[in-house]
Amino acid sequence: MAEHKDSLRRKLYTIIFEAETPAGKAFDIMLLMLIVASVLVVSLESVVAFRRDYLHIFQAMEWAFTILFTIEYFLRIYSSSRPFNYIFSFFGIIDFLAIIPTYLSLFFVGSQYLLVIRVFRLLRIARVFRLTSFVNEGHVLSKALKASMTKITVFLSVVMMMVVVVGALMYVIEGRASGYTSIPKSIYWAIVTLTTVGFGDITPVTPLGQFLASCLMITGYGIIAVPTGIVSVELANAERLSTSTRVCPNCHKEGHTPSANFCDNCGYELHPMNVHQSEITQ
Repeated sequence: MAEHKDSLRRKLYTIIFEAETPAGKAFDIMLLMLIVASVLVVSLESVVAFRRDYLHIFQAMEWAFTILFTIEYFLRIYSSSRPFNYIFSFFGIIDFLAIIPTYLSLFFVGSQYLLVIRVFRLLRIARVFRLTSFVNEGHVLSKALKASMTKITVFLSVVMMMVVVVGALMYVIEGRASGYTSIPKSIYWAIVTLTTVGFGDITPVTPLGQFLASCLMITGYGIIAVPTGIVSVELANAERLSTSTRVCPNCHKEGHTPSANFCDNCGYELHPMNVHQSEITQ
């Protein structure tokens, strides 16, 4: 009985998590089609004319999609050898967030529109169609962003200090008469100005305030380029390796070199690529 249960879990895992077999690819293609259809239904429901005439149909379809995705979510948990690792992985969190808004709509009206988060599940499309170049570049980008995180955090901290100081100065210089009614609102103006968004809801009127605003605007052009430069350097330094679409059964990291026998993230033994098909046909 236990062996039959383990065999069922292995087969489910290969179908649900892997895209290297016909069954796994068919499952993922069907899943992607359901995701696109569900996002389309939610989007159409937000149109007043459609909602007025077809609200009950849209609601029935949303619940049908949610029930299917809920079953799929629990099957992923059941088939995983490390359920909690899947639950707290990137795709595990996305899969959970993709179903919870419908249940929340029972208590909070309008929360069903958050179902559009399902569109993030389409990130699996690269592995479904074996677009390994997309998978490879995705890992390069992820590696570059992780390497840039510390530098960007320091940079943003300096920027926040700057807008706090400039916001406080504008509050003192312009005052309530010009719309700078508080330091937090003045900080909001400084952020809008520094990022060159310029809503125009608050504007300085004194010569000193206009001079300070001009300096902040010019500074903004230089500051915007800094994060781009940091990430660009890390992208150039990131190592580009050929990867497959295999998923680690333990930590659920996707993308390993074709010859890898162990996960490069947690060291867990990977399923050999040539056994996927035999597991399905057993």
